[in-house]
Amino acid sequence: MFTGTADGRIVKLENGEIETIAQLGSGPCKTRDDEPACGRPLGIRAGPNGTLFVADAYKGLFEVNPWKREVKLLISSETPIEGRKMSFVNDLTITQDGRKIYFTDSSSKWQRRDYLLLVMEGTEDGRLLEYDTETKEVKVLLDQLRFPNGVQLSPMEDFVLVAETTMARIRRFYLSGLMKGGADLFVENLPGFPDNIRPSSSGGYWVSMATIRSNPGFSMLDFLSERPYIKRMIFKLFSQETVMKFVPRYSLVLELSDSGAFRRSLHDPNGQVASYISEVHEHNGHLYLGSFRAPFLCRLSLQSV
Repeated sequence: MFTGTADGRIVKLENGEIETIAQLGSGPCKTRDDEPACGRPLGIRAGPNGTLFVADAYKGLFEVNPWKREVKLLISSETPIEGRKMSFVNDLTITQDGRKIYFTDSSSKWQRRDYLLLVMEGTEDGRLLEYDTETKEVKVLLDQLRFPNGVQLSPMEDFVLVAETTMARIRRFYLSGLMKGGADLFVENLPGFPDNIRPSSSGGYWVSMATIRSNPGFSMLDFLSERPYIKRMIFKLFSQETVMKFVPRYSLVLELSDSGAFRRSLHDPNGQVASYISEVHEHNGHLYLGSFRAPFLCRLSLQSV
């Protein structure tokens, strides 16, 4: 198993051992303010040749050979795409032949270390992009998205899903067929704010929720969405770390069908086992749960739920 860590490393976990295979930036990497120099690998996908394709929030897209420890920069965040640099490269999904990479740039203004400011401001400057590994061309597929986050190709590769975190919805962009080049809503009004999307063995999709929207109950983000003046006041008075203490630790994972219908949900109401879940990866009857704050991974047997 491979994963990215908060100090900018990509590590391999095998037989109880943790081994660093790449460091995309340079240290020291101790605080949130060190992230731009250290890098922050987020989305990681295995390509058809056994290499890893990595989306680093600050550095751009990379191809990493985990066996030779070779790192190749595919596209730098400093490279303007249709006149705008990428400030927050987030997740990626790759075609089976390895030619096309679809990835998200969550904002042209805010970086990952200021993701709470992006959430609170509700900026619609995120994009879904396509990178061709042969021609090296980059295209913008969707623009004016609000915190585009996780992305996932359909099994037939005829569309790509993209989570709009602050809108609590998932959009679908068509890559082929009669709707090619068009987009619609795959699912909306989700019970939480979606992070990454990954395939499930049922033919549907696992969606991790960064935090929930209480219903019935009070949802701070829903309340603040129509009151921008209160948002500005909050961040003048409190740090991002202080604000995070008010975010519910309720962990939620959804399984959606191939049409976006709800199949089942998994809950940790107090976030005692798995908190701030960012990704759900299914493999051999287990779910592996990543987190954007917890210093560990979780494994859940699907036979036990």
